[in-house]
Amino acid sequence: MILRVLGQIASSENGRADRQILDVGCGDGLFFDQLAHLGSVTGIEPDSDLVDPAGPHASQIQVGLLDHDYHASQPQDWILMLDVLEHMDQPAETLQQALRLLRPGGRLVVTVPAFKMLWTKHGEFNHHRTRYRRSELEQLVRKQGFQVESSRYFFHWTFPAKLLVRFKETILPGKPGPARVPVAPLNIACRLLTEIEQRLLAWLQLPFGSSILLVAQRPMVDRQAQPGGEA
Repeated sequence: MILRVLGQIASSENGRADRQILDVGCGDGLFFDQLAHLGSVTGIEPDSDLVDPAGPHASQIQVGLLDHDYHASQPQDWILMLDVLEHMDQPAETLQQALRLLRPGGRLVVTVPAFKMLWTKHGEFNHHRTRYRRSELEQLVRKQGFQVESSRYFFHWTFPAKLLVRFKETILPGKPGPARVPVAPLNIACRLLTEIEQRLLAWLQLPFGSSILLVAQRPMVDRQAQPGGEA
C-alpha cells in the first residue's frame, strides 16, 4: 500500500530519477530494496540494537536521533516516518527537523496507529506513547509548517479485531509481550483480507481504521518567508 502511494507521488513528479529519500526509524533497512527503485535511500535509526553493522544496508544508516545534530548531505525529496511518531514524547520537534531537511515541495509520508480506544498491551511492549485521530495528526503536522495533501484511515478490518483484544485484556489482564506471527493459514487469510480492503475500500475514505496514512508537503514558499509573514 505504501509503495503504491509512493508510486503515485513519483508519477506526479514526472519520473524524477535523482530523488533523495530518508527513512526515519528505518530499523535495519528492511524497506530499502523496494525504495531503491524510487530514488537514493538513506536511513536513521535511534536503536543501535536493530542495525546490523555487517548488514547489506549498514553504510546507508546512521544510528541516532532526527534532531539538530543530524545533517543530510543534501536536501531530501521524501522523508518517511512509518510508525515512528507514536514513540515520541515530542513529535512536533521531530516534524520540525523533517521540515528543515526537506527541499521546498518535498514530501513527508507518515503512518501512525489510530484511536486511543484501540490501545492494547502491544503498544506498551513497543514503547508507544499515544495513538492518533486523523484530525489530531493533521493538526500536528500543519502546526509545524507542512501542507497536508491527503490523509486516511486504513486497516479497517483490524479495528473491531483490536477492540476485541482491548476487551479481552480488560477482563484478563497480563504483562505485555511480543507479538507472534499467526499460523500460516491464518496469516494468509489476514493478508488476503487486507489486500481486498485496500483494493475495494480505500476510495471510500471510511472514518475508522487501526492506522492512519498521511502525505504532506513542505510549501514551495515557507510562510515565514512570505511578504508580511510572521518571523
